Amino acid sequence: MSAPLHDLGVASLSRALASKEVSSAELVEHLLGRVNDQRSLGAFLHVDAEGARAAARAADAARAAGQAGPLTGVPIAHKDIFVTKGQPSTAGSKMLEGYASPFDATVVARLNQAGTVSLGKLNCDEFAMGSANENSAYGPVKNPWDVTRVPGGSSGGSAAAVAARLVPAATGTDTGGSIRQPASFTGITGIKPTYGVCSRYGMIAFASSLDQAGPMARSAEDCALLLSAMSGFDERDATSVQRPPQDFHAEMLKPRAGATAAKPLQGLRIGLPKEFFPAALAADVNGALRAALAEFEKLGATLVDVSLPRTELSIPVYYIIAPAEASSNLSRFDGVRYGHRAKQHGDLLDMYKKTRSEAFGAEVKRRIMIGTYVLSHGYYDAYYLQAQKLRRMIADDFQACFQACDVIAGPVAPTVAWKLGEQGDDPVKAYLADIFTLPGSLAGLPGMSIPAGFGEAHMPVGLQLLGNYFAEGQLLQAAHAFQQATDFHLRQPA
Repeated sequence: MSAPLHDLGVASLSRALASKEVSSAELVEHLLGRVNDQRSLGAFLHVDAEGARAAARAADAARAAGQAGPLTGVPIAHKDIFVTKGQPSTAGSKMLEGYASPFDATVVARLNQAGTVSLGKLNCDEFAMGSANENSAYGPVKNPWDVTRVPGGSSGGSAAAVAARLVPAATGTDTGGSIRQPASFTGITGIKPTYGVCSRYGMIAFASSLDQAGPMARSAEDCALLLSAMSGFDERDATSVQRPPQDFHAEMLKPRAGATAAKPLQGLRIGLPKEFFPAALAADVNGALRAALAEFEKLGATLVDVSLPRTELSIPVYYIIAPAEASSNLSRFDGVRYGHRAKQHGDLLDMYKKTRSEAFGAEVKRRIMIGTYVLSHGYYDAYYLQAQKLRRMIADDFQACFQACDVIAGPVAPTVAWKLGEQGDDPVKAYLADIFTLPGSLAGLPGMSIPAGFGEAHMPVGLQLLGNYFAEGQLLQAAHAFQQATDFHLRQPA
């Protein structure tokens, strides 16, 4: 191998492990050293060094016995929104400080079964609420490209760990853009599959009708390998879709009808919603995206103008539905069963009040109050019910678009990553930055962010690709073709 171990992605490491160029034990020791050296990024909340070493030894033994799969021995890390047996599971909150789950989340269990080696748990916005990873009770995560800037949220720890080459891949969750936006801000690849493709069992809930797990890695190929292992029906999750197991890696590599080596995307229609390219879109982001779209045209794709007329309404719709579901989901954290309990309190009601006021952060309290308000008597019909009606209309807009195109493309965020603390006093400004990711989330569609260039201060810019339901293979195929023709996904911070 000519490249350092930490520069290799999942697919490259899989090949290196298979050819015995490196062992999982050697790889784990190398990456544990990097994690220790870069603690100042704030990406890891818990490092399971001994557990990783034991898993690496088991992976090497499996390979020696000829019982290995493509992910056997590949190190990863998990967003701390997934519960992990015997390890801390905090969701970035003081409410769950010291909590260790008695079981693994389905996503964690399936990746364990596939032979991956977990190095530990990654920082995230508290209960996955945020767009900057500044809302964690355990401190902010810093962007490896510029440590004075945010990495995006809520999966900022996952994004920073992959971008800084601490792990080749990590799990993330996307409620309103929390895989795609941090992937864009840190120059990595991330995919949110169709709602229901990955089990939510063992994922600490924020908004149950929106939360979805997905992989974050260097390339589309890496994401395809991980998503194949993570996905699949789970009878313990009522929102899990009953579909046979899928090999997304094989789907990604399947040649398109009429495609050639020079034009692998021949016949692919890419829709460009006019609402995704407003005048307010930063010029540096727009420039990078236009150059990337020109590259897609060279690869054989055709650009088609389409419209998503209710794009602007996605912000008020999301910030009614998501807080309403959060208010319901987080009502379980009352100090009675598990989690934080106020040490000084009077009666039961006083314990509830003090426990929740002490352990929840400002953003979580804000969303609980909004959610409780819109669900209250007299406001349910005026706000929540209307938001649900608009959500259906937003989904219908996408279906109209997919009559004219196969894939929708646009920005992930209006700007590159902003400075730490820049939006701390203006939460609405941070909410507005989600305008391009929220529509796909509300519709439950698959979406991904791929590195597409650089903007202001040489900060990464991601291109968002959205597909129709269960079109993950098509998205990964388009992203892979682009990454075969460009090197943005190979660039790394100093």
